[in-house]
This record gives sequence, C-alpha cells and structure tokens, in this order.
Amino acid sequence: MHTFYDHLAPDDAIEIEHAARLMYEIRAGRDSLLAQLGASDAAQALARIADGQLPEHPSYEQYLSVRILTTLHADVRTDLADRLKDTQQQ
Repeated sequence: MHTFYDHLAPDDAIEIEHAARLMYEIRAGRDSLLAQLGASDAAQALARIADGQLPEHPSYEQYLSVRILTTLHADVRTDLADRLKDTQQQ
C-alpha cells in the first residue's frame, strides 16, 4: 500500500502531520462554537446576535473567536499547502 508519507523526509512528514492535526483541532473548536451559537458560519452567528436571538454576552465573544479560528485555519492551510509544494519540488 502506497502512503502519502513514503517519499517525504521524516522531519517533513512530522511537520505535515502536526499541521494537519492543528487544522483539525482548529476546525473542531470553530465548529463547536458555531454549534453553541446555533449557526452554520460566522455571518449567521452575527446575524443571530444582531436580531436579538442570542444574548450579546457571551455570544459576541464567541463570534469573535469563530472569526479568529476561521482565519487561523486558513493560514495553517496555506502554510501546509506551501510546505507540500516545497517537499514535492525537492
């Protein structure tokens, strides 16, 4: 069975594995907050707060956390994609 890590240096494989785990944990945290807010995304959460469906506190802080986690997830994903390009070019 061919695996993704077969042609990677051990250090590269470990870094990629850590980045993938971090992406998973960030996404799970974001999804948990969205579930608490009863929203599918940050925009819907903010709309629910603005409409008075959710209390301003702590919902707004949770909304901000969702935004931060969404940005962090995108950043880690970009870094991982760059890392994969680097290993493929070697």
